[in-house]
Amino acid sequence: MKVLAIDDQQLVLLPLQKRLVDLGYDVRIETDAQRGLKLYDTFNPDLVIVDVNMPDISGFDVITHIRITKGSEIPIMILSGNTNDDVITSAFDLGVSDYMKKPLTLNEICARVKRLIGAPELEKAIDTNKGIMIQQRCVGVVIPCYNEEERLLSDEFLNFIDKNSGYHLCFVNDGSNDKTLEVLHGLRKGREDFITVYDCDKNGGKAEAVRLGMLYMAKKEDLDYIGFLDADLSTDLSDFDDLVKTIETSDYKIVSGSRISRMGANITKESARKIISLTINFIIRKILSMDFKDTQCGAKIFHKDVIDIAFSKKFVTQWIFDVEIFKRITIHFGLKKAKAMLCEQPLKRWIHADGSKLSMRDSVKIIFQLAQIAWVYRPKSDKKFYEVKNELEIV
Repeated sequence: MKVLAIDDQQLVLLPLQKRLVDLGYDVRIETDAQRGLKLYDTFNPDLVIVDVNMPDISGFDVITHIRITKGSEIPIMILSGNTNDDVITSAFDLGVSDYMKKPLTLNEICARVKRLIGAPELEKAIDTNKGIMIQQRCVGVVIPCYNEEERLLSDEFLNFIDKNSGYHLCFVNDGSNDKTLEVLHGLRKGREDFITVYDCDKNGGKAEAVRLGMLYMAKKEDLDYIGFLDADLSTDLSDFDDLVKTIETSDYKIVSGSRISRMGANITKESARKIISLTINFIIRKILSMDFKDTQCGAKIFHKDVIDIAFSKKFVTQWIFDVEIFKRITIHFGLKKAKAMLCEQPLKRWIHADGSKLSMRDSVKIIFQLAQIAWVYRPKSDKKFYEVKNELEIV
């Protein structure tokens, strides 16, 4: 039994293909609808699964080709995040057999496939059921790494992408001088479609590693949102997924995690760090003219259309580039609009990780870097602060 699945997001197609193949189906996938139509003519599938919203050729165009141009009555299933009643009605008017709304589990999709075309006769199907959800969105996550050979939590990252479809992890090796790069390549092996390793020739600092990773991931057309996360997972991956859920169900362009102590949350910090953090945060609020509680949390998610604004130019500072991001957004959109675009979301868990490379002496240096930010991003009539900023060396 042959199944053709067409969707412009590969991260949606890959887990679907694997599950159906494990159940015994012959499956072909295609991210380009035009190529999908050609494949339909040569593959002669028993079932077509197609998305509605695709560039150039829509799912409706695919359905019209099959039903009208080809005159075929084979079952067609729509798998889409579009829940508009008029769209769903139009799809059934065109002759689709089923309409599946994302997000939903692979189990449900497979059950609907079996209902339409039956199940292949196998002595024993491979059980790959892990409760995987097919999400409406696809997300890229940049993880900067410098000498993480000993503390990279590989199992946690692998378990997350195995159970959460729609995620692509990009580990940026920031010129490590240990075996971090070797560990990362081992992590990627067998999951090349879901994990990228971006290798920097020399150590440029966290700010530059994140910036290069974000710009690299922005080139991937099938990603809706891109964020970054610390390699030590001081912010839990499930918490990061909560940030993604917030940005996809709102008009926010940036959702930033916040390590605010509150009931029901597991937030731990060293006491000395907590004191200096309060001082730094006071200065940051003055610089940004925003009531931010925690700009420096290492978990943030961005709508793809603000990536260039936030990351196209090198940062002035090495550790507090988060403040620069928010300042750039403010300068580009204006303070009032920027405030409406930014969301600070408390985390359920944040644990200070042993082996942090930011010392107390470094924390004091942050005060001077904040002064540098205030100077570089000060209001100028000619609006050419970037020209001055690019001439400064990273402290």
